[in-house]
Amino acid sequence: MGYSSLLSFSLGFLLLFHCSFAQIEQVVNSQQRQQQQRFQTQCQIQNLNALEPKRRIESEAGVTEFWDQNEEQLQCANVAVFRHTIQSRGLLVPSYDNAPELVYVVQGSGIHGAVFPGCPETFQEESQSRSRSERSQQSGEQHQKVRPIQEGDVIALPAGVAHWIYNNGQSKLVLVALADVGNSENQLDQYLRKFVLGGSPQQEIQGSGQSRSRSQSQSSRRGQQGQQSNNILSAFDEEILAQSFNIDTQLARRLQKEKRQRGIIVRVQEDLEVLSPHRQEQEQEYEEERERRQRNGLEETFCTMTLKYNINDPSRADVYNPRGGRVSSVNALNLPILRFLQLSAKKGVLHRDAILAPHWNVNAHSIVYITRGNGRIQIVSENGESVFDEEIREGQLVVVPQNFAVVKRASSDKFEWVSFKTNGLSQTSQLAGRVSVFRALPLDVIKNSFDISREDARRLKESRSETTIFAPGSSSQRKSQSERERQREREEREIH
Repeated sequence: MGYSSLLSFSLGFLLLFHCSFAQIEQVVNSQQRQQQQRFQTQCQIQNLNALEPKRRIESEAGVTEFWDQNEEQLQCANVAVFRHTIQSRGLLVPSYDNAPELVYVVQGSGIHGAVFPGCPETFQEESQSRSRSERSQQSGEQHQKVRPIQEGDVIALPAGVAHWIYNNGQSKLVLVALADVGNSENQLDQYLRKFVLGGSPQQEIQGSGQSRSRSQSQSSRRGQQGQQSNNILSAFDEEILAQSFNIDTQLARRLQKEKRQRGIIVRVQEDLEVLSPHRQEQEQEYEEERERRQRNGLEETFCTMTLKYNINDPSRADVYNPRGGRVSSVNALNLPILRFLQLSAKKGVLHRDAILAPHWNVNAHSIVYITRGNGRIQIVSENGESVFDEEIREGQLVVVPQNFAVVKRASSDKFEWVSFKTNGLSQTSQLAGRVSVFRALPLDVIKNSFDISREDARRLKESRSETTIFAPGSSSQRKSQSERERQREREEREIH
């Protein structure tokens, strides 16, 4: 009797689980269909333009610039892009966003901290107080891990994780960041929202689309407070805030309202004191992290995940041509946290007149930001129409939608860019080169597809021996040029 009841209960539980799972699957499929329909309406691209920041917000020790998120191509990719320029001894105050981000260090160096909820303060020191009574009352400094950052670093930031950055160098620190507002981790709207924990954030920080309308309506209600927005502590009841932190109400008032407008990048009067390992210890830690990644990445816990990877180091290049340039990438394989963020990035460097092979992005949009020099980029849509064919320069960006074909050629001595990809394992498929689509096609397929001779089909298939980066004046280019010259001579003789 007991066995029969247990069997009936088990069957009922399995049936209930199956029905629930089926309902969840239907909801997920419905959401995916809605998302696909939204993407289809947003990506009817007829023309692309090189974009520059539209809003510039000055703080005490730096500048923040935002690209217009309502631009058609940024709406297509469902991303927001902004840039921080932090002066020496400038501190980007702690904040968190509603979407995962990738931050690229364009210039300079500094230190970065991210606070993961529920994780311990692993950087600790003993109390240095002289008095025994003071030592018993005060504990030594302790905080979560801080990381040195430098030019070429890509920093991964999950949604909702508070983070800060300090410029401890002598030159300015420039950071360009992409927020993936279309990511499933963002449960709000499609606009970037910044939640600032300190400083006195300007109203314009919340400045795009729906967020902008909301900020303006709130500002009109505040009347005279107008142009200054507040950090997230400002609206709490003063007494409740004091009780929550176990502080007096005078200090609570100072947290809620600053005496002067400093913005979100504030100046540190003296050196910022944080616990940080010496350089030798940092190098040892880096080697340990690299060995851990090389094993399988499973040893990394949520609290100890690696957040940065340098793609400016030539020794890490995935593709290298001494006369042409190099390409490096960071993705879910060499930075495992990107499996959760579903983002990746590539750094490209081309020498003058070198070409990055024509290709398309198989499973991601590509947001290309120029970090140095200038070059020509051509982008072609599914209709075989050119949607972008311009010289693009340092500080500009352009979006290459998924599957649109693109080619880059350097116009300056060095043409450098970083491409943010909306997939943790983004892939490209080349049109030309040794690993291209045409190289893998049968000769007769090429011959009949283009109505050309078998000899021309073989030339199209095999004339380019380089892989991804085509150096200027390569043998295949010289051969092609000489063939064109001979053809022109034959045509001139026929005319005469």
